[in-house]
Amino acid sequence: MMLGISLAAMLASSALAQKSPLLPAAGQRQRQLIMVGPTREVKTIASAAQLARDGATIEVDAGDYVGDTAVWTQNDLTLRAVGGRVHLIAAGKSADGKGIWVTRGERMTVEGFDFSGAAVPDRNGAGIRMDSGSLRVRDCSFMHNEMGLLTNNEPDAVLEIENSEFAYNSRPDGHNHNLYVGTIARLSVTGSYFHHAAIGHLLKSRAAVSTIAYNRLTDEEGGRASYELEFPNGGVAYVIGNVIEQGPQTENRHIISFGAEGYRWPANELYLVNNTLIDGLFLGGVFARVSAGAQVVRIVDNLLVGNGSWTLPAGAQLHDNPRVPAADLEDPAAGDFRLRPGSYAWGRRVPAGSANGVPLDPTREYQHPRRSTALQMPPTEPGALQPMARRPPSAGQ
Repeated sequence: MMLGISLAAMLASSALAQKSPLLPAAGQRQRQLIMVGPTREVKTIASAAQLARDGATIEVDAGDYVGDTAVWTQNDLTLRAVGGRVHLIAAGKSADGKGIWVTRGERMTVEGFDFSGAAVPDRNGAGIRMDSGSLRVRDCSFMHNEMGLLTNNEPDAVLEIENSEFAYNSRPDGHNHNLYVGTIARLSVTGSYFHHAAIGHLLKSRAAVSTIAYNRLTDEEGGRASYELEFPNGGVAYVIGNVIEQGPQTENRHIISFGAEGYRWPANELYLVNNTLIDGLFLGGVFARVSAGAQVVRIVDNLLVGNGSWTLPAGAQLHDNPRVPAADLEDPAAGDFRLRPGSYAWGRRVPAGSANGVPLDPTREYQHPRRSTALQMPPTEPGALQPMARRPPSAGQ
């Protein structure tokens, strides 16, 4: 499947962006520069959206921008915060009745923005509503919206999220998610932190191909997420090197769900490799539930903590997933989920190989808060995090 093969470089390389289809079009060198801020000629982001041409770079001075909503239709846009964080506060305003920003352009990059307070009449108010096109979100946060980031069902759309945070997005009826991705071509999420959902899921993807790698999805104290990670229509899902924790106040005892609403893609394959899966339910939840009909289910090298079980179809490949007590982790209460030396699971990792040309052995690991770092040598331990000695010298917590 071509969509799956195209992801190989993204997981093999330590520089995801270098292989991304979201880079500016070839030959594009001259860029329009628009500077936005209280002391600039252009005072608002909404004005910049009207002035920008294809290929523009928009630099926004740090600070709060209240009710400053925008629709972006241009291609090859780069928007970045300068001098610190840019906080976009909806304050009852929305673009097209959908959210703080609505995006429809190809190869758009957004970096350094915090989105909060999005609320609209249909209760799907999103920090960003991605209607179509391709979008990369880097070093952004989505908090206290009805939806964090929401996409339309566009079969050619591509979304990449790097080093970002999603939390506390909710609405009264509970039909909300920190990240909700519709039936698009491809989703990639790396180095990001998802936590404290309210009834809805931490991450939900209907994409044909989803790569969820080197993230932390932990509902934590006070979080009431349903699923931590859901692929309701299957597709090809590469779930590699994530810390995924189900809290004791969960609304659903399943941590990961695949195919619960019926398979709709030609290829439906789940690769769950080198994750740390933590079940916080005293009586035990379900680490993963996979509906019958998936062509491949491969679950290997995951570190299991808690009393969880599995609900898997016949033919699922489930092996080399050691279960340990929480005491075998360095300090989970403080967010240190590394395996202690001397644990029963120490050194029990096996090579995972590849699938569809995508390497399954991790090359990076999540580093809190919201980033990932390259491993300096091949992984030896099951789970998402390798011993401290295998981290770069500057990467300690």
